[in-house]
Amino acid sequence: MRLSRRFWGATAVVTTMALVLAACGGGGDTKSGASNADASVSVYGTEPQNTLIPSNTNELGGTKAVQPMFAALVGYRGDTAAPYNLMADSITTTDSKVFDIKIKQGWKFHDGTEVKAKNFVDAWNWAAYGPNGQINEGFFSAIEGYDTVSAKAPTTDKMTGLKTVGDYEFQVTLSAPFSVFSTMIGYTAFAPLPDVFFKDPKAFGEHPVGNGPLKFVSRTPNVNIKLTRFDDYKGEDKVKFKDLEVRIYASQETAYQDLQSNKLDFMETLPPSAIAGGKYKADLGDKLVQGHLLGLSTIAVPYYVPGYNNPDLRKAISLAINREQITKTVMNDTYVPADGYVSQGIEGYRPGVCGEFCKYDPAKAKEYFAKSGFKGKLTIASNADGGRKEPLVAACNSIKNALGVECDFVPATDFGQWRSIVVGKKLTGMGRSDWSADYPSIEDFLNPIYKTGASSNDSSYSNPAVDAKLKQADGTADKAAAIKLYQEAEDLIAKDLPSIPVWDEKGVAAKSSRLKTANLDFRRLADYSSIEVAS
Repeated sequence: MRLSRRFWGATAVVTTMALVLAACGGGGDTKSGASNADASVSVYGTEPQNTLIPSNTNELGGTKAVQPMFAALVGYRGDTAAPYNLMADSITTTDSKVFDIKIKQGWKFHDGTEVKAKNFVDAWNWAAYGPNGQINEGFFSAIEGYDTVSAKAPTTDKMTGLKTVGDYEFQVTLSAPFSVFSTMIGYTAFAPLPDVFFKDPKAFGEHPVGNGPLKFVSRTPNVNIKLTRFDDYKGEDKVKFKDLEVRIYASQETAYQDLQSNKLDFMETLPPSAIAGGKYKADLGDKLVQGHLLGLSTIAVPYYVPGYNNPDLRKAISLAINREQITKTVMNDTYVPADGYVSQGIEGYRPGVCGEFCKYDPAKAKEYFAKSGFKGKLTIASNADGGRKEPLVAACNSIKNALGVECDFVPATDFGQWRSIVVGKKLTGMGRSDWSADYPSIEDFLNPIYKTGASSNDSSYSNPAVDAKLKQADGTADKAAAIKLYQEAEDLIAKDLPSIPVWDEKGVAAKSSRLKTANLDFRRLADYSSIEVAS
């Protein structure tokens, strides 16, 4: 999940768009008076794909619980995405290749043990070690020695680029300069792990012990995940309530009904029935929460599916989708059409990167479809919960009407099953592929998705020219020069259309009348530190 970190001293870099948007948004104080610090809060959830380990969680269902349980070196302001030192006392570098990191003293894990530098070093080494099979393994690829530990038959389980200097200091050496690194390390995958984790990782996954503002209580599959406040937490993002329940719903409609009747406190997205005709505006009134998300929705076209490794087919499909109509009618302007591979609001975003192929043109779509020689039925698969079905059905209908070919929506039982299909490369046609920023950087919209073998490369796309350009950008210390190279990589990706950009979410959420305040952060999550419950 998806999906803000560059730090140092007191300087934080924020995109111009994010600064402008910070003045907007909803979910502010609608009630006066004291808040109830002993209250319980419930949020809408979907079943996580895996156990709750930071290095193996990259989807929204798991992130809703993992993020508040773990505190990384760098945190992000929920409204602006501005990074700040969280567990880090300082992060210094003179060349964007060697980083000296000092952590704050006195921070505790939920089991009472102190967080030390070795807890970061050990956690990063474990996550990068190939045999451990962690989804977020690739995030450590910039560190010197990663290639050795991530191999199928590694000869060591420790990266040469990690060195513990003292109890509260460690050094990171990268394979090459990487201007994004001090931003990236606020992603949850870089969280520290306590000593108890390494004794039995499997047992830890069932009962995780973190260092964040909330600690684990219980998990009942397909029912809920329960957390409670960690009163010894020292970060500035403390919560102002006692207990959190991430409640698992099979139906977003049911969740919305519960929210309206104050049986659920927060939903980061709304069901199609509420969005249709703008009904949610009348339903919610001052319970409406508006945010500004850094995310993008695409439709992956897997290269391993027979007949789909066909550039003319991908162009035909993209030209056949009426984005303007779908975002206006089905999504009621809660999304806008996407026109590239980087979210609006990210520094380095440029309009129109996808060019003519992200514009609806049924006549041209038919020409490319005829050239493709494709025979048979087209399908788009996704989990059907969470309001994902309706826009994809509309996309299928648009394709069918433009191309005169059968197109069906194929539902998965739930999000966990859906991601298992995608990760296992078992798609039989196209598939939904959404991305929320892990941190606010153009790099985060390219490397994890389009680099050969990347953890979220749902299309199994591979282009050596793209890989080379991304590697060049990664190794460029100057931030502005690096962004230009990432843009060049995006241009190459746009020519191949490995996934089809469709829409970019604005950010519309809802809170119960129990909550005084609740904000939506840039990752499409409740900003837990903003939540206050009325007394």
